[in-house]
Amino acid sequence: MTDTGLVAVACGLIIGLGAIGACLGIGTMGGRFIEGAVRQPELMNELQTKMFLLAGLIDANFLIGVGVAMMFVFANPFVK
Repeated sequence: MTDTGLVAVACGLIIGLGAIGACLGIGTMGGRFIEGAVRQPELMNELQTKMFLLAGLIDANFLIGVGVAMMFVFANPFVK
């Protein structure tokens, strides 16, 4: 397998595993938010603010991985 092929596989793994991790993280966080809002409805506004902040951070982590993968796809420093 060539270096280009290995880089393509690595980029696919970066994007795929990052997407799975982000989906699982946001799903778990959303479920915990609903549980917390049901148990203590008076704290729902504070919990919602924190939930959206964390959702943005989780998505940012995934998008950084996509950016790194795209850098390796289009400006690969390993290909001569």
